[in-house]
Amino acid sequence: MDEKRSTNQEPEAQGTFKKEIGVFGGVSIIGGIMIGSGIFYIGSTVLQRTNMSLGAALLCWVIGGLVSLLGGMCFAELGASDPLAGGKTIYLSKAFHPFMGFADGFCSWLVSNPASIAGVAIALPTALLSFFDISDFAIKGIAIGLIVLLSIFNCFGVKQGSMFQNITMVAKVIPLFIIIIGALIFGRETPDLSIAIVDANGDPAGLGAALGMIGFAVVAALWAYEGWVNLNLVAEEIKNPKRNLPLAIIIAIGGITLLYTLFNFSIYRMIPYDEIVSRINAGDLYLGTEVVNRLMGTFGGTFVTLAMVLAMLNCLNGMIMSFPRTYYAMGRGGHFFKSQGTLHPKYGTPVVAIFWQAVVAIILVIFQSLSQLTSMVVFVGMMFNLATVIAVLRYRKLFPDLERPYKVPGGVVTVLITSVLFAALAINSLLEDPVSAIVGFGALGISGVLYYLFGKRNEKQAAQSKK
Repeated sequence: MDEKRSTNQEPEAQGTFKKEIGVFGGVSIIGGIMIGSGIFYIGSTVLQRTNMSLGAALLCWVIGGLVSLLGGMCFAELGASDPLAGGKTIYLSKAFHPFMGFADGFCSWLVSNPASIAGVAIALPTALLSFFDISDFAIKGIAIGLIVLLSIFNCFGVKQGSMFQNITMVAKVIPLFIIIIGALIFGRETPDLSIAIVDANGDPAGLGAALGMIGFAVVAALWAYEGWVNLNLVAEEIKNPKRNLPLAIIIAIGGITLLYTLFNFSIYRMIPYDEIVSRINAGDLYLGTEVVNRLMGTFGGTFVTLAMVLAMLNCLNGMIMSFPRTYYAMGRGGHFFKSQGTLHPKYGTPVVAIFWQAVVAIILVIFQSLSQLTSMVVFVGMMFNLATVIAVLRYRKLFPDLERPYKVPGGVVTVLITSVLFAALAINSLLEDPVSAIVGFGALGISGVLYYLFGKRNEKQAAQSKK
C-alpha cells in the first residue's frame, strides 16, 4: 500500500508532509506527552489502592508499563503497515466503517485534544504560584499565550517542532535522573518489597481481594502512561516509518516503564515507610517533591518546579504538534471540513487544523477550570483505543496481502489479551467516572449527526457534478 495514498477525497493544490522525525524524535513525542507532573504524585494513589504495600505498588507500575507496551505493539503493527497521518482515525475507518474513524476524530477534535492542551497550558503557570503571585486572570492569559505561540511555531514545519520536542524532552528527563540517582545513592531505607497485601483490618487479603486491589491500582498507574498512541498521528512524517515507528514506540514505553519504576523505588529509599503512610493519610501526595527537598534542601522546591514546568512545556508542544494530524485525516476523508485536510504548500503542516485546535483550546481555557478540563478527557478515547487494538485482527483479515514489516509478538493471543485488558480499563472508567462517560457519549452522538449531514452534502455535490 502506498504510504502517501490518502482516503476518499483529495483537497486541491496543497503541500506534502515532510519526513523529518527520526527514532529519537518519535521517542520524544511519546515521552513528551506521557511524562508530566503526575510522576511526582500518582505513586501515592497507587500506594493507597494497594493498601500501602510497597512491593505490590511497584509491581503495579511494571504491570502498567507492560499493558501499555502490549497496546503500543498493536499500534506499531498498524502504523508500520499503514503509515498515514491520522493514526486511529485511519485504522478504524478501514477496519470497521468510515463513521468509526470520523467519530474518533470528532470526539478528539471537540473534547479530548483541546481539553488536554488547555489543561496543561493552565497547569504550567499554576505551578509557578509558589514563587509568584499570579491572579487567575493572568494564569489564563499566560495559558492562552503559550497555546498561540506554540501553535504558530508548529505551523513552520515539523522539523522545528520535533527539534524543540527533543530539546525539552532531554531537559525534563535530566532532573528526573538526578533525583533517581541521588536517592539510590544517598537513600538509607531498605524497603520491604514483598507483594503481600493486607485488608482494611490489617489481615492478609485473600487472593481475589488482592488481585482486585492490584487491578484497581494498575488503573491509576495507567493514567501516567497515557500518550503512547500519539506517535501514529505523525506516521507520514517519520523517516522510514516501517522500521522507526515500532522502534520508537517500544523504546519509549520500555524506557518510561523503567523510569517510573525506579522513580517510585527512589521514594521508598529516601522516606521511611511509616512516614510515607502518615503523609499520604494526611493528604500530602507529593512524595516525589519530598524526596527532592531531602536531597537538595531549600533548593528542592525550585528544582521540582523547574522539572514540572519543563515536563509540561514538552508535553504541550508534543500535543499541539501531533493532534492536528487527526483533523487532517478527517478532512481528507470527506466527512469533515475540507480545509482541515489541507497542508501548507511550503511548510507541509496542517495550518488550518492547527489554527482551529488553538481556537477551541483557548475557548476552553477561558471558560473552564483545570479540574473540569481534567474530567473531560478521561473516558472519551477509551473505547476507541480498544477498537483500534481489535483493528489489528480486522486488518489481517481484510488486507492479507498488506506488507507487515512489524507484527505483534504472540499474534492473535497477544491481541486478545490486550483487548480484554483495555475493555476492563474502559469499564472501570465508566464505573468510576460516569459524568465523563456521559460527556463522551454526548460527543459521540453529535458526531453521528455531523457524519450524516456531511454525507448528505457529499451526495448533493456528487449529483450536481453529474449534471
